[in-house]
Amino acid sequence: MKYKTGILVACALVAAFGLNLLAQEASKPKKAPDTFKAKFETTCGNFVVEVKREWSPNGADRFYQLVSTGLYDDCKFFRVVPGFVVQFGINGDPKVAAKWQDARIEDDQVKTSNVRGTVTFATSGPNSRTTQIFINFKDNKGLDPQGFSPFGKVIEGMDVVDKINAQYGGSPDQGHIQAEGNAYLNANFPKLDGVKKATIVQ
Repeated sequence: MKYKTGILVACALVAAFGLNLLAQEASKPKKAPDTFKAKFETTCGNFVVEVKREWSPNGADRFYQLVSTGLYDDCKFFRVVPGFVVQFGINGDPKVAAKWQDARIEDDQVKTSNVRGTVTFATSGPNSRTTQIFINFKDNKGLDPQGFSPFGKVIEGMDVVDKINAQYGGSPDQGHIQAEGNAYLNANFPKLDGVKKATIVQ
């Protein structure tokens, strides 16, 4: 019995060590191209984001990493506030979401304003950006002095973004999404729109 218990403990330690390594790797995104585009295929249609690294270098690098690794695939638009923003970026698989939960990046200076169509990382305080991003529905210049640094802008399909279902507002609980993923969202907010696939395009 002690032998079996020892094996179980060892396996648990190895698994924890592996997740820790993944988190460490996730926290170090590679440098993105100076300019690139990302195509989002959604339940409402497609839109394209053009990223300019000079606007927000750390944010652009992380976004490039997230799109390249498929983080935004099968993500729901869980916060939709008309006249303000639409927010998403917690992966529908809790195991994938957990890998990135603590993979924070340092803040960038705000070099361009949060005008309509710009894309920006959500934060919970200084140096806390991970995976969640939002698209500004209107000119939200009041976010600029709060440190929200846009890294890109929707250049095609903003009409698609405008059509994202807003009936649930910000009701979905982010803690539940993080822990239960799309199983929680599908059961409680079945009409949410979402990203089918995001890819880097030339």
